[in-house]
Formats: sequence, C-alpha cells, structure tokens
Amino acid sequence: MPIKNVRLEVMHFLEQNIDGFINQYLIPVEKIWQPTDFLPNSQEDTFLEDVRELRELAKELPYDFWVVLVGDTITEEALPTYESWLMEVEGIDNVDGESRNGWSKWIRHWTGEENRHGDLLNKYLYLSGRVNMKEVERTTQYLINDGFDIGTGRDPYKNFIYTSFQELATFVSHNGIAELAKKSGNEKLTRICKRIAGDEMRHHHAYSEFVSRIFEVDPSEMMLAFSYMMKQKIVMPAHFLRESGQKISSAFEQFSNSAQRIGVYTTSDYIDIMQKLIEKWKIDKVSNLTDEAERARDYLMKLPARMAKISERLIIPPEPYIFKWVVPATK
Repeated sequence: MPIKNVRLEVMHFLEQNIDGFINQYLIPVEKIWQPTDFLPNSQEDTFLEDVRELRELAKELPYDFWVVLVGDTITEEALPTYESWLMEVEGIDNVDGESRNGWSKWIRHWTGEENRHGDLLNKYLYLSGRVNMKEVERTTQYLINDGFDIGTGRDPYKNFIYTSFQELATFVSHNGIAELAKKSGNEKLTRICKRIAGDEMRHHHAYSEFVSRIFEVDPSEMMLAFSYMMKQKIVMPAHFLRESGQKISSAFEQFSNSAQRIGVYTTSDYIDIMQKLIEKWKIDKVSNLTDEAERARDYLMKLPARMAKISERLIIPPEPYIFKWVVPATK
C-alpha cells in the first residue's frame, strides 16, 4: 500500500479521538485567560497611572531583551500562515459540508488559543514605549506575506514532529523572557510571558502525544520522519524575518544572536529539546522497525552528542545588531 494512503489511514484512526484531544489539551473559551486579564483596564480611572507604571518598569529592560520580545511577538502574530499551512496537511480537511473533519476542528481551536498570544504581546509592546510599533507592524506584515518553508510538505508525520519541537522551543523562549523580567522586578510582564509559556507547553504535550500514537501504529515511517526533520534541522516560524525596506536577509540570525546573548533560547536549548523528544518517544525502545528505520534510530540516538560538540565552536557576536524595532530607554 502506498505510504501516503497509510498516513491517511493513521490520520483517520487518530481522528476518532479528536474530541478527547480537544478536551484534554485545549481550554474552553469561557474558562481560558484573555489578554485584558493582564493589561491596564481602559475602563478604570487608574488606567493612565497603570500605563505609567508599566512604562517605567519597561525602562529597566536591556536592548537584547526587547529584540527577543519583539521577535517572539512577531512570530506569534504571523499566526495566519501557521493555520493555513496546517490546514493543507494530508488528512486535514476544512471544506464545507460533511467532508470537514475533526482535524480541522482541532486546528481551528488551537488557532483560537494561539491568537491570544500575539494580541496580548502586541498591546504590551504598544503601551511600553520601548518599541517603534510601525516598524514592528511592517515586519509582521512582511512575515505573513512571505510565508515560510519548514521542510515538512503536507506530510502529517513531519508536521507533527515540527509542531512538537517548535511548541517546546516557544515555551523555552517565553519562559526565558519571563525569568529575565522577574529578575528586573517586572512582575506584570513575568505573568504575561509565564502564562503564554504555559499554553505553549500544553500544546507541545498535545502534538507530541500525536507522534506517540503514530509510533504505536506506524513506527518505521514515524522514525524516518523524525530522522528527516532532525537532519534538515528545525527552523523557527520566523526564519524569513525582515525589516521594512529590506529583502529577506540575516534578520532572523541577528534576532537569534540576541536570544543567545541573554540566554533565552540557545543552541544548548535546541539540543536539549531534541534529547527530550528522544526520551519522550522512547526512541531506543521502539520495536518492529525496518532496516532503514533502524539506521534512522541510530542516527537520532547519536545526534545530540554530535551537535553538542559542534556547538562548542559557535561564536556569538558580542555587540547587538541595531533593529528598527527598538527605541532607547529614556530616564
């Protein structure tokens, strides 16, 4: 039977539990937090005073911090690209009528949760006074216009590997920003980023569970998909990042360097995530593999140590690239 048909059969098999996945990993609209829960309330008499306090605290945060927070925000706001990409994955149908399936319901509900992240961070940046919002908005529009190519095609196995990895990476970044905000005494921003990080971890658990289920029914092809994605490396959704007036260039690399300098998301984090996935999916214990899949398993088991050695030679520029997004703090 063609591999594509097997993948469709597996997707249909998993789809039988889609309502259970939604109930377990997503939160109903009436119960989940909303951006207004974390921002100054414009209906209160204390609104202007609360905004002044937010702006004062924002002055204490360094340049690289703002670069990473802006980059994370832009990544969250490019959500239309991610939803349209997931809707094209083999086995996910979102057409009207009886053909619309459970997977499209999952994607729409997941999108609804993710949408709150960009809304909250965008409003925080706007109020902070530390960001040139027009430049941020232009970069966001460019990123949506340009789309991305994460190397998965329409293959659900590769896509679920990607989302499992990327959701955990996003957790690491938001959580890292929260820890730095906490050290500076910015409790409000700490709460914002911690709450977003919590959502990302919950979503990671969902997508990694999908992969676990696939390993149970189609282990060899799942192993090959995992190996494929690790060989080509996981690129972040904002890898086509660019500023106004520029072509797609090195902006993402400069953003990544800022994250490395402040320790928010580093090469070590990338390797750690890879190791966590290997352990979570018990790669060393997967049985009934073809010879090709066995070779893929061997590659995966050795990869973290190999990458750790390579990362030792990585040199991060000490001075930050000056983005148009961030404005100097004024006392």
